[in-house]
Amino acid sequence: MASLRVLGIDPGLTRCGVGVVDVARDRSATLVHVGVVRSSPDAPIAERLAAIAAGIRAVIDEHGPHVVAVERVFAQQNMHTVMGTAQASGIALLIAAEHGLPAALHTPTEIKAAVTGYGAADKRQVQTMVARVLRLEALPQPADAADALALALCHGWRGGPAGDASQSDTPALRAWRDAERRASRIARRPTPRVAP
Repeated sequence: MASLRVLGIDPGLTRCGVGVVDVARDRSATLVHVGVVRSSPDAPIAERLAAIAAGIRAVIDEHGPHVVAVERVFAQQNMHTVMGTAQASGIALLIAAEHGLPAALHTPTEIKAAVTGYGAADKRQVQTMVARVLRLEALPQPADAADALALALCHGWRGGPAGDASQSDTPALRAWRDAERRASRIARRPTPRVAP
C-alpha cells in the first residue's frame, strides 16, 4: 500500500470532528477531507447519536479509509461532557466495526506529542503544526476538525493499520497500559468470603 488513509474522529455530541488524511511511508501526509458532524443540543439523545452515526458513515462511504482512529475518552470534571463524548466514541467504534475497518484509540497526550513534539501543547500549537504538515494555507477550523486531523496524523505515523504500538510506544500509552494491567489484576482477585 503506497499510503495509509486514516479517518480521525474527535468524538463529541454537539460537534464531532472528522478528518481524513493519506499518510505515505516517508511520513508525508495529504489532506483528503475535514469537517464537523453536528447534532442539535435540543434533540433527544437517540436522535443526536443517529445524526453523528449518519455523518461518520457518510465520510467512510465517500472517502474509503483503511483505518479509523478515535480519541480515547478520559474522565473529566464535567460528567455530562464526558458522557456525551463517550457515547459518540462508542458510535464511531461501532461504525468502524460495521464497515470491517480496524479501529485504534489514542490519548490526547499521544496525539499532541506526535504532532507537536510536546504532550501538553495547546490547541493553537496543534492547529499550527497540522496546517504545516498538511501544507494548508490557513489553520484548520474549528478546533474539533483540527483535532481530528491531528489524530489521523498521529495514527498514520505510528504505523500499521491497527496502530501497532510496539513500533512507536509513547510514555502516555505505556502509563495507560500499566494502569489497565493493574486494574485487571485487581478485578481478578477473589472476593473474600464473609462468615455468616
